[in-house]
Amino acid sequence: MSLKEDLAGIIPPDKLHLSGYCGVIGDAAVVSLRPELEAYKKDAARAIIAKHKDIRIVLNKTSKACGDRRVPQYEVLEGEDTIVTCKEFGFSYRFDISKVFFNPHLKYERHRIAGIAMPGESILVPFAGAGPSAIPIAAKGCRVAAVEKSGDACHWMKLNAGINGVAGRIDILNADALSITRMLKADFDRLVIPAPYGMDDALDALAPLARAGGAIHFYTFKKKYQIEGLAEKYRAMGLSVEQVRRCGNVAPGVSRWVFDLIKG
Repeated sequence: MSLKEDLAGIIPPDKLHLSGYCGVIGDAAVVSLRPELEAYKKDAARAIIAKHKDIRIVLNKTSKACGDRRVPQYEVLEGEDTIVTCKEFGFSYRFDISKVFFNPHLKYERHRIAGIAMPGESILVPFAGAGPSAIPIAAKGCRVAAVEKSGDACHWMKLNAGINGVAGRIDILNADALSITRMLKADFDRLVIPAPYGMDDALDALAPLARAGGAIHFYTFKKKYQIEGLAEKYRAMGLSVEQVRRCGNVAPGVSRWVFDLIKG
């Protein structure tokens, strides 16, 4: 979606440079319009909906992501609320975007991991959010322990598990992912760890929960030159590195990477 193309003819050409980011999360378009465009915001939102039939809500991001929930503040420009529906590979997720973090850019990774998981596996998914990583895995016939600190996210994950028919295969734990080693005793066949930015210590904390020979998929944010050093660190922890792949850029020179690991 090109925001400037959508708003051509709505916002004067000399002011178009004040219209910034536009992204899509499910049926919501998220824009970032500077205060100088106050008089044009409603018309801009209506233009976006008119040009994109799958968009139901237009939100103006008024702050950066903040707090434990990792969500920004939004102003509703068009639509009744901030509850969005996102569809990925046959699964449907509903959540309040103003309260629950959701990364649409990881949908192919979620699909990939669900394809690797085998029926009958026991799988731990920390930082589970509204369930986009846990639910496709559960649909493969796995037993999933989904850990999420946000009570709001747990509410929507429970709802989404029901919507997608996997409520009986997901155990939702409303807890801090880094403290669950004191709560869980089982050894999991697979760990899927979409760690938030700056939380590399999540692997150190959670790796003990994988059984010997178990798989760990760990996501981290790094510059390319740092990757080999990390791989060496993980090998020193007793983890073999099966694959490393880039799965999206997040800042100049910084990408999200996934390490597919096997615990020795």
